[in-house]
Amino acid sequence: MAKLVVEVVEASDLMPKDGHGSASPFVEVEFQDQRRRTSTKPKDLNPCWHEKLVFDIATRGDLHGETVEVSVYNDRSKHDHHKGFLGKVRISGSSVPVSEQEAVVQRYPLDKRGLFSHVKGDIALKVYAVDAHAGVHGFHPVVDVGENRRRRHNHHHDEAAEGIKSPKNFDHFHESYDGSYERNKKKMKEKNVRRFYSLGTGGGAGPPRPPPVTGKQFFEEPRFDFAQAGPVSSTTSVMQLQFPEQKSEYRVVETKPPLAARMGYWGRDKSASTYDLVEQMNYLFVRVVKARDLPVMDITGSLDPYVEVKIGNYTGVTGYMEKNQEPVWDRVFAFSKEKLQSSLIEVTVKDKDVGKDDFVGRYVFDVSEVPARVPPDSPLAPQWFRLEHRNGEILKRGEIMLAVWMGTQADEAFPEAWHSDAHGLSQQSLASTRSKVYFSPKMYYLRAHIISAQDLVASDPGRQPDTFVNVRLGGQGRATRGAPTKSSSPEWNEELIFIASEPFDEYIIFSVEDKVGGGKVEVIGRVIIPTREIPHRLEIGKLPDAKWFALHKPAMAEELDMRREKFASRILLRLCIDAGYHVLDESTHFSSDLQPSSKILRKPSIGILEIGILSARNLLAAKAKEGKLTDAYCVAKYGNKWVRTRTLLDTLHPRWNEQYTWEVYDPCTVLTIAVFDDCHITNRDDPKKDQKLGKIRIRLSTLEIDRVYTHSYPLLVLTPAGLKKNGELHLALRFTCTAWVNMLTQYGRPLLPKMHYVQPISVRHIEWLRLNATALVAAKLSRAEPPLRSEVVEYLLDVDYQVWSLRRSKANFHRIMMLVSGVSQIFKWIDGICQWKNPVTTVLVHVLFLILICYPELILPTIFLYLFVIGLWNLRIRPRLPPHMDARLSQAEDANPDELDEEYDTFPTSRDMDTVRRRYDRLRSVAGRVQTVLADLAMQGERVLSLLSWRDPRATSIFIVFALLWAVFLYVTPFQVVVLIFGLYYLRHPRFRTKLPPVPVNYFKRLTARADSLL
Repeated sequence: MAKLVVEVVEASDLMPKDGHGSASPFVEVEFQDQRRRTSTKPKDLNPCWHEKLVFDIATRGDLHGETVEVSVYNDRSKHDHHKGFLGKVRISGSSVPVSEQEAVVQRYPLDKRGLFSHVKGDIALKVYAVDAHAGVHGFHPVVDVGENRRRRHNHHHDEAAEGIKSPKNFDHFHESYDGSYERNKKKMKEKNVRRFYSLGTGGGAGPPRPPPVTGKQFFEEPRFDFAQAGPVSSTTSVMQLQFPEQKSEYRVVETKPPLAARMGYWGRDKSASTYDLVEQMNYLFVRVVKARDLPVMDITGSLDPYVEVKIGNYTGVTGYMEKNQEPVWDRVFAFSKEKLQSSLIEVTVKDKDVGKDDFVGRYVFDVSEVPARVPPDSPLAPQWFRLEHRNGEILKRGEIMLAVWMGTQADEAFPEAWHSDAHGLSQQSLASTRSKVYFSPKMYYLRAHIISAQDLVASDPGRQPDTFVNVRLGGQGRATRGAPTKSSSPEWNEELIFIASEPFDEYIIFSVEDKVGGGKVEVIGRVIIPTREIPHRLEIGKLPDAKWFALHKPAMAEELDMRREKFASRILLRLCIDAGYHVLDESTHFSSDLQPSSKILRKPSIGILEIGILSARNLLAAKAKEGKLTDAYCVAKYGNKWVRTRTLLDTLHPRWNEQYTWEVYDPCTVLTIAVFDDCHITNRDDPKKDQKLGKIRIRLSTLEIDRVYTHSYPLLVLTPAGLKKNGELHLALRFTCTAWVNMLTQYGRPLLPKMHYVQPISVRHIEWLRLNATALVAAKLSRAEPPLRSEVVEYLLDVDYQVWSLRRSKANFHRIMMLVSGVSQIFKWIDGICQWKNPVTTVLVHVLFLILICYPELILPTIFLYLFVIGLWNLRIRPRLPPHMDARLSQAEDANPDELDEEYDTFPTSRDMDTVRRRYDRLRSVAGRVQTVLADLAMQGERVLSLLSWRDPRATSIFIVFALLWAVFLYVTPFQVVVLIFGLYYLRHPRFRTKLPPVPVNYFKRLTARADSLL
């Protein structure tokens, strides 16, 4: 036995229901026909309960597939029959933590019960499962549903007269709402409602035990009213009928944060227009510039000064200047205004010493007197201040130059400032937590055509060399095939393509190697060519002429000994850098950049994409084993521009509120955003990789122009253990078009630059080049400061997208079946017309058919008019939410653990032989089904070809005679009459039909195929 515990903490901003601007709410929780309720809080729209309701369950595993229903009602008088419902929440049992240590208090938006319900507000709950022997204190006694109804039936009038006097006595409540509740109960259970809550740890390592949640601690936490989900519209439900419906916790939730872009600027601070897609965060900035004429503190007559800026418990420290009485620091400190713990700013100058640091002087500011700076004002000019003793007496010597002001995250000093939320880090570690913008290197395809060589000399003069050419460019290496014939002047005539990047500081090395036998090779000669000397080619211009290059011995090539010899081996090469291609570092299915490498060939931008990375909620406690939570940062990539937010330390609910902008050149591109846990805060050389917490893709073509999208996206990660939800990411998006004509014409242009179609590169080479481009980007960005590590780059670029996955294969198969099902529905509708299942519809189709036969010029206009009407009709049910990772479509919700283990296995495999054999047998069974389908398709095609092949003389004779008769018939008969006869025959009444297959089908199935010729 186990227990399900639902701790009802509090609710806020409830809907008034008593007619006097208030309500008397209580909460009722139902689970597996068990119903519990809390006490009533009279006249309170923001009630606090802190009551635990306990339910019996057989095992903790029984929670999967179950639903916990939490309803809030108004405890009203017997005369009011229509104002009792205040909202409800449905929680999936699969998201309930299996221990109290993993449970955290979460806030859920209240949803409607019906279309005309008036609901607002949210409720804070803590839900978890415990063993039966574990003690649970502070919960209400069990109130059985059946017993309660019997009491209501027997004592209805008495209870109505007495009213509700205690939490246990709520029969009068059932009298008013239970009837409507029972009528809608089945409908409520079948309806999936959008939710905004977390899966917790998702079965992984649980977070550390949270501190006890007292009333004071809970309400000191800032409110996030933007997380309230709006009502479920009919649009969403209609559209979801066409696709597999995923769980509510995996869906995108529309939010309403207080952003200037959404609420306008009327009556508001004009500074909000600077960053209008993020919430304004106020900071107190202290800039410590320099000091002068500081007094000497040491006996030796020296001074090692540094500055300490202190506000309450937050202390920022500059570096110390050794033996310097005129130090210059120029450091900025930023303190969050929400977390200021004191009204005084104390700036203290100290002398670094071996033991206790000496006090030099200080200056104190009052926070209330600090001026506010509004961008785009110029920076505040720093001023000189005389240092004081601790008792307030002014020192005879010593001044410090300071600037203190109130600003926001829009301040230009914010990105490089020291932040109070990272006060425990060293100066080196602090630099790696700042927000930065990165740019991918500009990459080109380098085409190397190896034609031939002359006068090669092998180490054994009596043997003709068996040669091939090995080419290396940076970390890329490829080799040609062996020469067709063994000769001292071989010919290869093979073209190889590599990735080159600006500033072209690398060398491409060609080595002619000889296979001497026994698996050994010997270098005959080598040539080293700087990439900056290779000519460029734009679009389909003429290729440069081939050139002869002298081959040097390996030692000579390395030493760059360019002495001319009377006789030397040489190689004929044609080299060029193709600037007309776009170097793919992402899959074309979700690429963010499709522009050619050459800036000359690029088209002007068509718009601007703005994104506000607001916050994240309920993140996975990635450092639970270390006694910490999560050091979260966010990375976004679009085009060649990467952005990284600042790292917020030790929190599961980070608030970044950072806004970024990109230029858009093609609307059919994808923005990618991911959240990571920083594992290199204290040790940058730690080999441990940053943990990925989830990824989001947003296609720009699905966004409406100038609309502000504010949504909470679930962070889903697929691991060998299964699908995990690691929290929610809150974003604000806006796509602004600056060139409407150019944007619309983009839909008629090729997706990739012209060179990809005029001189296409094979798919096999494209994939190999994509992997090399990804490695090149990762190597370049990992050398930045702070580095964007290779695991981050590879995760956003989906480097393993082409890896075999049985789960992904199933998902693609289901996608095909969904498309086929739409076509099958059309044929079912036509079959229903032929079977006269709906006589009225069938008669109308007959009338339309006769009209089109009489007026054939109306056929095409009718088709296009019908398409126009369908498109206009679907406008009202268009998707309102941007697309997101679909767990159901991805076959990730119920993926087989063995299939996931195979998907994340290394290549080559590292599993034992029995596992590999089992997976091979499974792959054979799947391939057998695919083979059967392909064989059936081949058989149908061969039957069509056999009509005139005389493989079956009698069948071919029948067909050609039939073709001759039809030719004569169609010649003498008007085409309209033929179509009329055929249509009426096809739509004939079922009374004139037979269940046997028609003659043409029987004839076609008897045609010969080549299946009998297979071994």
